Amino acid sequence: MYRVWNFVTNYSLLLIFGAVSALIWANIDAHGYHAFVDYVLIDDFFIGHAHADDHGHIRRTLTLHYLVNDVLMAFFFAIAAKEVWEAIILKNGALRGRKAATPLFATAGGMLGPVAVYLGIAAVLGSDTLSAVSRGWAIPTATDIAFSYLVGRLVFGAGHPAVRFLLLLAIADDAAGLIILAVFYPSGELAPEWLLLSAGAALAAFLLFNWLPRRLDRGNQLRSCSTWCRKRLSFWPYAAAGALSWYGFQEAGLHPSLGLLPVVPAIPHADRAFGIFSEAETHLHDLLNETEHLLKHPVEVILFFFGLLNAGVEFSAIGAPTWLVLAGLLLGKPAGILLFGWIAARPLGLGLPVGMRVVDLFVIGCVAAIGFTVALFIASVAFPAGPVQDAAKMGALFSFGAALISLGAGRLFRVQKQHL
Repeated sequence: MYRVWNFVTNYSLLLIFGAVSALIWANIDAHGYHAFVDYVLIDDFFIGHAHADDHGHIRRTLTLHYLVNDVLMAFFFAIAAKEVWEAIILKNGALRGRKAATPLFATAGGMLGPVAVYLGIAAVLGSDTLSAVSRGWAIPTATDIAFSYLVGRLVFGAGHPAVRFLLLLAIADDAAGLIILAVFYPSGELAPEWLLLSAGAALAAFLLFNWLPRRLDRGNQLRSCSTWCRKRLSFWPYAAAGALSWYGFQEAGLHPSLGLLPVVPAIPHADRAFGIFSEAETHLHDLLNETEHLLKHPVEVILFFFGLLNAGVEFSAIGAPTWLVLAGLLLGKPAGILLFGWIAARPLGLGLPVGMRVVDLFVIGCVAAIGFTVALFIASVAFPAGPVQDAAKMGALFSFGAALISLGAGRLFRVQKQHL
């Protein structure tokens, strides 16, 4: 991502506007809202919600909700995957080497803590509650990277090392979240043979349009083959591979919104990373960064519709799942990040960034408790439509309260703001 402040601000405003509009609409005219969400675009199509007809044949219906959540949100997760890929694979990547060790430990705590709190309290409430909500264990593991970044800057100041630590934690959290979605929340009956289509499309795109041109350019400083591919073909071969990969995920029973992930590593990328959200990425002209720049504004609009189609919950839906999600985020996140971060920094001797205190880990945990976007998404796939899903979504929406808690924690622990 580049010019992060503008990106995050636009992202936040559009997403919030969509979510607030959905809440108002659902509580004024619930029937009209749900009719809009479930509006059928194309019946008996090759993509969409699967259902069996009277003869037992599987048919698919493309609804507005499916178009946004399962098709268009693939671009949002592709951008997240791009940041994760660069952070792991490139020279100076944020998730490489010793500098990433403590944030990775803290990330583990920031995921295990919420799960323990969520399932622990559910167990105390009784076996009926536990069985009803257990599939939602991953909802409070989410950290909304954009909103957390905004609040982190407000709490610590843009120049504080804790902000970079928070970004490292959030990007690692995104990576883990993608794995959780793929492994624990399939969208239908698993048919793993279809993943061969996804893998084959990604591999073919890499070999034909990335590896082969560079191979042919060996010894040629002008890199004529690679330049021709980038200028004449641009991202289109990878778009075609992405469409095939997406379809492979749908047919494999995995959540199709993750369908573009195998293609991201196939796209030609920069030689080194300049840091998460670095302004330097503005000047990078590798195809991966150019594709991300191209997706910037469309993804902002997609997130508006995601908020509009997923946040429409009636306030009467508030129930046990709401409080479990909130407890997991507001209690489990700070406690887990503080405990695991301390273990990494002190007993294991991995240390903290210069200028950062152990108590700052707790404040970071409060900031990371803003689950919103990804928590809302996981809630929509963890439970079928109904009161449990609505109650869990309300918990994801209420996690915005972590912003106020973070500001209070910053004052309580006397965080000294540092500006660039």
